[in-house]
Amino acid sequence: MKKFFVALSAMLLSLPMFAQYSSGGFDLDKENVYYGMRVGFTAASISGDSDANPTTSLDYGSSKSGMTLGAVIGLRVSSSTPVFLESGFYYTERGGKSDYYKCGINYFEIPLLIKYGFKASDDIALLPFFGPYFSYGIGGKIKATKDYSGTPGFSKGNNFNSFQSDHFKHSDMGFKLGCGAEYNRLYLEIGYQIGVKNISKNDNLDAHGRGFFANVGVNF
Repeated sequence: MKKFFVALSAMLLSLPMFAQYSSGGFDLDKENVYYGMRVGFTAASISGDSDANPTTSLDYGSSKSGMTLGAVIGLRVSSSTPVFLESGFYYTERGGKSDYYKCGINYFEIPLLIKYGFKASDDIALLPFFGPYFSYGIGGKIKATKDYSGTPGFSKGNNFNSFQSDHFKHSDMGFKLGCGAEYNRLYLEIGYQIGVKNISKNDNLDAHGRGFFANVGVNF
């Protein structure tokens, strides 16, 4: 969480610089292209098959917190209705926890979201969204959180690579669903993402990532 607060502080300190790009709020009738920055957190888990031996199980069903940092671009796709196509590039920390392990997987992620905007008030626009995301794991560790007597040499603090031969693949994809709100270029969104690709390297076990996320940012 320390990294999250550092990133959030840096973004808030930069807000005056972005004010020059806008003299008002997000105008659904006039906005054609927008750019944005995002910072936030995830509460992720991995829904996987269990194994009698926790060293090979892929069930990390308890949530693990992580941070997200990204930049986005949105493009209006209809001249008559406020429908936008938004993509971007994110660094996001996901994974999960089990009885014996904490699993971390760090991804580069590209979403492709359809957003529909409508005014909740004169100053606030709501933008529900849905669409796929594509991720690639760039690093991660699985760390033992307590001793397990069933495996020689297994003890609390042991760790290994999340992408080792019998665990997780680098690539992932799924869908995001959520809603954003914008007030005078300030942006907040919450949502849920669920992986549809089997990320297990083990042919006998399945695993899918999932999680809640919340981001704040600016659009300009």
